[in-house]
Amino acid sequence: MLCPGGCWPARKEKPAMRVIAGTARGKVLKALPGQDITRPTIDRVKEAMFSSVQFLVPGARVLDLFAGSGQLGIEALSRGAITCDFVDASPEAFAVVRENCRAAHVEMKSKLHHCDAFAFLASARGPFDLVLLDPPFAHGTLNRVLPELSRIVAPGGVVLCESERGAQLPETAGELTRTKQYTYGKILVSRYEKAPRE
Repeated sequence: MLCPGGCWPARKEKPAMRVIAGTARGKVLKALPGQDITRPTIDRVKEAMFSSVQFLVPGARVLDLFAGSGQLGIEALSRGAITCDFVDASPEAFAVVRENCRAAHVEMKSKLHHCDAFAFLASARGPFDLVLLDPPFAHGTLNRVLPELSRIVAPGGVVLCESERGAQLPETAGELTRTKQYTYGKILVSRYEKAPRE
């Protein structure tokens, strides 16, 4: 539809997905189109998530279990994490994660796994100091994943989960205990912790 002056209206572009802080700060990351394959975490949610674990991230072993574009794991690596395992079953998402890791110059600290999350968890050894979970919403995935994660989270480790607002998540899952929840618009972020070893 033409605007009154006879021109075509400008197409509204989606804001670029960028690394917020650290060695790759400002680096533009590629996102997959549509929300069926991957749903990028909005910047204010990502910033809040990483602010809550700012002292844990440097030197951490990280797991980005439903990697999508890989932006959460790449943010962790940019902020000083020592390694990150990226897991996604989608061929499209897997290719984008690999491309984004190269763009952010974190490929040497990245391990990519093209497989189902549950298949990965069945054989993963860990331990992981920080686990980032952003699975497809409204499928009850977190309730099934959290108990499986308990075994590979390091003592004192943290799991950060994104879900739809109103999602019913357990207070405990194995050795993991839910300690906090934050709401950002339609998004709920839940924090689980594993007790440190005495």
